[in-house]
Amino acid sequence: MNPRSEPLLWLQLVALGAVPLELLGLVLVLAGADPGPLPGLERMLAWAIGALGPAILLWQRPADVCSLLVIQVPIKARSGAQLSLAALQSSLVLKLLMAAGAAALLPLFWWIDQHAALATPLSPLAASPRFVGLLVTCPLLAVITWQWQQLIQASALLVRNPATLPERPPLSLQQLVSQRMSLGLPLLLLNPLLTTQPAARQSAPAKPVIDDLPAAPAAEALVQPEESSVADTVPIQPDETAEQTERTDLDQ
Repeated sequence: MNPRSEPLLWLQLVALGAVPLELLGLVLVLAGADPGPLPGLERMLAWAIGALGPAILLWQRPADVCSLLVIQVPIKARSGAQLSLAALQSSLVLKLLMAAGAAALLPLFWWIDQHAALATPLSPLAASPRFVGLLVTCPLLAVITWQWQQLIQASALLVRNPATLPERPPLSLQQLVSQRMSLGLPLLLLNPLLTTQPAARQSAPAKPVIDDLPAAPAAEALVQPEESSVADTVPIQPDETAEQTERTDLDQ
């Protein structure tokens, strides 16, 4: 099993560019209204709903390695390699990193809300109630938590040497449904990537280089006698010029 041949792991690295854009979206959403009388309580509630709740759910059922949140590989079409990758998602280190990312969202969200007023002219929710901005913030925090877990999972599998991965039996389809969080429409079907050259190409013997240069003089030698014989037997008559024709007319 080579995780680097799975294209879904490479697609999950898109979170490196998507998460900063989603944080920018938080700034624009929170800039639509001024904080209420208890801004700290509002931030804690929004973080608990949008980040803490999904983190607890993902601790129990990690995000499926073959799910991109809006689209996924059909469960019945999973290959043996994909089921083996799903078995590697239950690592305690990955769960701790996911929980640390969800916890780090609280101070980051707190700082963003304090400085969001600078983007008030650009906010799409300008003059909207504070409650509306917090409602939109919760799904953004949940998406960031989901993408953070998939980012650390994909990075951990792609960085490690395939030979050092622990040998674990692949999950069954029933275990996959009950132990993994698979979201999205089952419409994604991708072929594995080719990471090495086929063995047939590597073991194919090199073709010998045939030097055709010595054969050229022999061919010329066969052609030259024929040309000389033709030249000896067939005389070439000179063409009569216009001056010779006029001279014969004058002689007559």
